[in-house]
Amino acid sequence: MLNSVILMGRLTADPDYRTTQSGATMARFTLAVDRDYSGQNNERQTDFLDVITWRQRADFVSKYFHKGQLVAVQGSIQVSSYTDREGNKRRSWDIVADQVYFAEGRKDSGGADTRPAHPAQPTPKPTTYQPQPYQGEQQMMDGYTPSPSPYQAVADDDLPF
Repeated sequence: MLNSVILMGRLTADPDYRTTQSGATMARFTLAVDRDYSGQNNERQTDFLDVITWRQRADFVSKYFHKGQLVAVQGSIQVSSYTDREGNKRRSWDIVADQVYFAEGRKDSGGADTRPAHPAQPTPKPTTYQPQPYQGEQQMMDGYTPSPSPYQAVADDDLPF
């Protein structure tokens, strides 16, 4: 069996961040996801899908994601059954997000992309490689006398080919 979902859409509101009675954190938000095709009036159709994240991912989402932001979500579909106040049986479908990604650059109030080209890291100082001569070879050769070779020198005339 396979239950896998990948979506990209815009948040319809800031994520709703809560802590459960057991102490687990969760964030819930709705994604507006455009369909690939247009309707009869050539208008694009949009689905509004509920997404839930848990624990560290929920902390991350509630801190960095906001209304209108384009995000990508990877997760699975979860179906819940319940009875409403009037006694009617209902079902709801949620996307339980395993991963949530930024899908666009961060924008300032003027609309310009303010994301740095590369993540902020200290600039390494340039270094130049200076090879050092190996001193150990001469020390190994001091006091070394080669042993006599077990092979005798052969003249070219003595070769069989």
